[in-house]
Amino acid sequence: MASCVAFMESPVCLIENTDGNLSVNSEAVDILMGLHQPVVVVAVVGLYRTGKSYLMNKLAGKKHGFALGATIQSKTKGIWMWAVPHPTKVGHTLVLLDTEGLGDVEKGDQRNDAWIFALAILLSSTLVYNSRGTIDNQAVENLQYVTELTERIKVKSPSGGSSSEDDGDGADAQFVQFFPKFVWAVRDFTLELKIDGRDVTDDQYLEHALSLKKGRDRKTTDYNLPRECIRNYFPARRCFVFATPTTPENMSRLETLDEDELSPSFRRVASAFCGYVFEKSSVKTVKGGLPVTGRMLGHLAKTYVDTIARGDVPCLENAVLTMAQIENEAARRDALKEYQEGMGALRFPVDMEQMSQQHRRWDSQATKTFMGRSFKDEDGQHLKALAEAIAKQYAELLCQNEAASEDFCRKLLTDLSAPMAQKMQGGFYATPGGYELYCADKDSVVAKFRSEPAKGVRAEEVLEMFLKEKSVESNSVLQADNKLSEQERKIHEGNHRVVLLEQEKRRETERAERAQKILSDQEESHQETIRQLMGKKEKELAEALKEMEQALDSKLLEQERLVSKGFQRKEQALREEIQNLKEDIKSTKQREKAAQQQMVTSLTMAIADGFQRYMEYKTACEESKLLELQDAERKYKLRPESGQLHHGPRPGLSQGGGLKQGAPGQGGPNLQEHQQGEDELGQAQASSSMAGAAVEQAHSKSNVSP
Repeated sequence: MASCVAFMESPVCLIENTDGNLSVNSEAVDILMGLHQPVVVVAVVGLYRTGKSYLMNKLAGKKHGFALGATIQSKTKGIWMWAVPHPTKVGHTLVLLDTEGLGDVEKGDQRNDAWIFALAILLSSTLVYNSRGTIDNQAVENLQYVTELTERIKVKSPSGGSSSEDDGDGADAQFVQFFPKFVWAVRDFTLELKIDGRDVTDDQYLEHALSLKKGRDRKTTDYNLPRECIRNYFPARRCFVFATPTTPENMSRLETLDEDELSPSFRRVASAFCGYVFEKSSVKTVKGGLPVTGRMLGHLAKTYVDTIARGDVPCLENAVLTMAQIENEAARRDALKEYQEGMGALRFPVDMEQMSQQHRRWDSQATKTFMGRSFKDEDGQHLKALAEAIAKQYAELLCQNEAASEDFCRKLLTDLSAPMAQKMQGGFYATPGGYELYCADKDSVVAKFRSEPAKGVRAEEVLEMFLKEKSVESNSVLQADNKLSEQERKIHEGNHRVVLLEQEKRRETERAERAQKILSDQEESHQETIRQLMGKKEKELAEALKEMEQALDSKLLEQERLVSKGFQRKEQALREEIQNLKEDIKSTKQREKAAQQQMVTSLTMAIADGFQRYMEYKTACEESKLLELQDAERKYKLRPESGQLHHGPRPGLSQGGGLKQGAPGQGGPNLQEHQQGEDELGQAQASSSMAGAAVEQAHSKSNVSP
């Protein structure tokens, strides 16, 4: 971020003015888009050839930069920008805007001046009005553009049915909430700062020049109008009176003079002016008190200029909404990308604890990233979309992890049981006592499988499938073992069923723990998002109230001034504005509370919906697994009429001396075994219903207000 500022060694044109047509310079906007720091924006306006550029160079800490010029011809066209690291505010950028001179005789359309003036106000947090000589009536009237602001700027969208609030005195309370601080720089002042024989300060000199006259005649009204506008729109105002910096013959080379060649009084005021701007100029904000970054400033500049180019009046509400839409979409994309990259570091399969831990970490971080960049997400649309996207992504990752676990476990069991398969093919178990050897080898495979770490979340489920798949093979070896009596075979068959039942319980426990962990993740994600949301909303509300209270304070101060001067009628109108501001503060608090509750409800549903998608997918997977189990059960139970069980070719098992297959009543599967198979199938069906139960539990949780 700082590097983007450091590379800007000289100003660039931000808003070009070509034959009276305004347009945004893409190069300057690109520079702003790279500035993610909050910006303090200082703009200078004033009549052409009054030394505006010199002040901007002083603020930049440079002798050269903004063109000064040494002739009566204006050098600056449009609005030029210079972004430099803020000299006193760490982590902030100082953006200086030098505007073309007002009242340039070479211009064909003077309305262009009004738009330049309006843009300077819209983009800055401190506005410097530069004039020469004294603050007399002519100097005030030269600031005629301030009387046209209600025609050039709208606070609220007319479509909202509130455009009338922008008209007349009602607009003052609206504008004062976002208008910049006002600094009047009086250049080449040669008189004494005295009023009625008394010494006065620079600020007292300005206030005296802005004093209103009593009377209701046309002449008095015209005299008061620009002064009232300045007083109403810029309640925070300062004045700096500069003596002539050097002799007339040196003025043309002002930028080449050393500091000690300038008059001491000029250097003193210039230092005080820069100190005030650095210390008191605040971060640029938009309506609602939200701080503006360089990137956001670029959006604002483009939106305002495009609006003017269309022949429309710039509207703060619309501009903020447009910028918010762009920024919130970008914030959502960046936050989701951060979650995806963070979770992408996992190497599947992993256990559920590690999966859950990483999800909670990156979900919280993604939400924090979004909260740090988003604003004006009034209905929580973008936060809800992020929550849905993360929930969906997590569901996909859970499924990927389960698939990876299944693949890993299947391969592991295949590798571990490979020696058994070779023995089976070689007829190793087709001897008396072969069943005992077969069981010992199978138990060894199971033990090695369980001792293997990092098998993921489906180890017990895959092991169950493995054992069921081996049931036919195990039964064949059992029935062919001539060493065993019929009673011993039945005992072994019972033991085998017990093993399968125990394994089913292990699988059920594994699934239940996984489902419970996912539900816990959902709840924790919900609570963390709500916590961050409430913190952000409280901060935004505090900023909005601070902005409104500052406007209220300024109105109270102006009321005090009017009362002291005996302007009772104007004070009464101001009193109504003050009352309206107080009511706005109260209604803002109420609206925010209602909006927060609505967003909480919406987010709860979004997170639950994302989780339900996972459970629906899981249900489909369970149904598929159920079919596999049914196939396994059928293979385990079915016997052809000849009594010969075919389970694929058995190399090494001859018809004459191979394993004998038991028939019903002769040690083979009987009615009791068939009933046992039905019981196992019923348990498999019951296990598949867990997904549906988890969905219901998720919905039950989602319907509880936090």
